[in-house]
Amino acid sequence: MPSEIQTLGSLLRTWRERMDPKDAGMAAGGRRRAKGLRREELAALAGVSADYVVRLEQGRFRTPSAQVVTALARALRLSGSETGLLLRAANHLPPGPGTVSVEVPPAAQRIVSRMTGQPLAVFTADWTLLYANRMLCALFDLPAPAEAVGANLIERTFIEGASSLIATPLGGGEVFERALVADLRLSATELGEDPAFQALVTRVRARSPRFAALWDEGSAAPHSAMVKTVHHPVVGDLTIDCDTLRVDGSNVRIICCSTPPGGPDAAKLDELRALVAETAVPAP
Repeated sequence: MPSEIQTLGSLLRTWRERMDPKDAGMAAGGRRRAKGLRREELAALAGVSADYVVRLEQGRFRTPSAQVVTALARALRLSGSETGLLLRAANHLPPGPGTVSVEVPPAAQRIVSRMTGQPLAVFTADWTLLYANRMLCALFDLPAPAEAVGANLIERTFIEGASSLIATPLGGGEVFERALVADLRLSATELGEDPAFQALVTRVRARSPRFAALWDEGSAAPHSAMVKTVHHPVVGDLTIDCDTLRVDGSNVRIICCSTPPGGPDAAKLDELRALVAETAVPAP
């Protein structure tokens, strides 16, 4: 049976409840027993019957046409990423791999091997660390790479609260939290049947009210880039660009951290690079 985190009905219900009726031009008057748009209001905006929306949300009909899905997405004012997610849930886009990839593909291996001077990491689609170089571990105060692998960034952020102590994103910690959850939401339609993926979402929802609230908002978007100020105990605060690179044919993502050339942040990153070189274990 399809997982609740990725069905067409659950997505429609989440996004309908998220939408402010005033944004859809609905009158603000009258008592509303539930938040968001009513089913009949969504139906009117999308040009379908209210009963049809009920059947979609209850899972009694799961294959609406692409035109109907697009009309629903337009009525709900979904982003491009969210519209794609809704189309995939209705079987109008090719299915994803279905499982969280836990292998670093050759293309990613080539990239990380040729950029050893920059802090780099490779994460799975559920944000479990697959690979980290010594620069990244030194920058974010992680254990040695071999020990850091296997940690999950969603759990570190929402259960352990470790990420907010180490780095502050431009715009505040909420920006980072929202970006992570939106990226995880986007992965749910492709990977929501993977038992490990389901278990992660269920576990963090149960332990983090903040994660549960963000998940229930239903935002879905790829995590692409972010500026953070890292609070480093040795070199001091430094501002870095964190860019996310996707690898074709895989659902892993590479995180590359850098600073613009010149300036105090680049100098601090150079200082950190020198410290990493000094503490490197000599090859036998």
